[in-house]
Amino acid sequence: MLSSALLLPLVAGVTGCGGATSDPLAAQPYDAAGQIAANAPAGERKADPDRPLEVTTTGDEARITDVTATDTAGRHIRGRLTADGTRWRSTVPLAAGTRYTVRVSTEDSDGKPGRKVLRMATEGGGDRRLRVTFGPDSGTYGVGQPLTAELSRPVHGARAKALVEGALKVDSSPRVVGSWHWVDDRTLHYRPRSYWPAHASVEAYSNLQGLKVAKGLYGGPGKPVRIRTGDRVEAVTDAAAHRMTVRRNGRVIKTLPVTTGKAGFETRNGIKTVLGKESFVRMRSTTVGIARGSSEAYDLPVRWATRVTWSGEYVHAAPWSVGSQGAANVSHGCTGMSTGDARWFFGRVRVGDIVQVVNSKGDKMVPFDNGFGDWNLSWEKWLAGSALGDGVSGAGSDEDAAAPADAARLRPRV
Repeated sequence: MLSSALLLPLVAGVTGCGGATSDPLAAQPYDAAGQIAANAPAGERKADPDRPLEVTTTGDEARITDVTATDTAGRHIRGRLTADGTRWRSTVPLAAGTRYTVRVSTEDSDGKPGRKVLRMATEGGGDRRLRVTFGPDSGTYGVGQPLTAELSRPVHGARAKALVEGALKVDSSPRVVGSWHWVDDRTLHYRPRSYWPAHASVEAYSNLQGLKVAKGLYGGPGKPVRIRTGDRVEAVTDAAAHRMTVRRNGRVIKTLPVTTGKAGFETRNGIKTVLGKESFVRMRSTTVGIARGSSEAYDLPVRWATRVTWSGEYVHAAPWSVGSQGAANVSHGCTGMSTGDARWFFGRVRVGDIVQVVNSKGDKMVPFDNGFGDWNLSWEKWLAGSALGDGVSGAGSDEDAAAPADAARLRPRV
């Protein structure tokens, strides 16, 4: 597992305010594969974790505008982009035995955006041992924070997956009904049926050590993760009413006038969780597919930005649209509010808190590839992603939920 001291909540570099995927300007960035090179080995070979990761341009046709490098638990690797946009280099060591996804955004000489996605793995961790890395890092999170489990090797077949899933344990106090869900052959997410209780203690750990998973493949070690949850903080934005209602432990603590995405840039509906916070970020329209010089182009310094998707959707200060806040939707997909309100919101949410959008005309938040949209799957669909027969594992069972005393314990404290 990467040390939390080597990771930042958000990678350095420019970013943008993401709109709906239906936006014609943002829908189809060109394939920048021919313009980008990296020092990651090709094919099945693995990278040396002691060498920095470098991404460079291969000619004068394009420049790099943004690089986001994450492991499968969603943790970011710090890096530095040169001023001329020709090279990005990681500034901390990579972890051994870890898989990374590197998303590179580019811009050609005409301002047209491009995209290249690189996937790589680092050496180490034991070739014939199935190791597990839990996420997030130990700490305190909001009640919407899922747990993640990253496996060092892919697992195929229902029997092997059931064995692995059964060995990944989650204990919580109070107890909850929860389940793992296979995102792909190497990644699982765990969530309760509803949000975690407020002020809960949660531990994820592995009993894989020594178990035979498949021919020649045995379970290896996994470092436990312990998290706590804070108050139950939920922010619900009604895009049609242009209002955000913030609740703590079920009680409304503030209602804020906001503006969300305008036509063509509608904000995504659905439940998201806070991914990170930046007191200052530079937002450029080119990073979300809006060409320089177009009528929709922007390049803005933004304060008190709370990120809810990896593609660039934030809740942030938007002093330029104060006249529309509470009355009209004029943004490019983010939720904008006054500087004072944004600072207030920034100071009262933490990673894992709930941010929900309703009554927008935008697409629905996807479950897994743009942040933590896990809560947008019904409990039945979540259980369908489990390899266990009853779908329930870890920290409780349906029989527990049926008992009145247990049912009372499952509800967050209000």
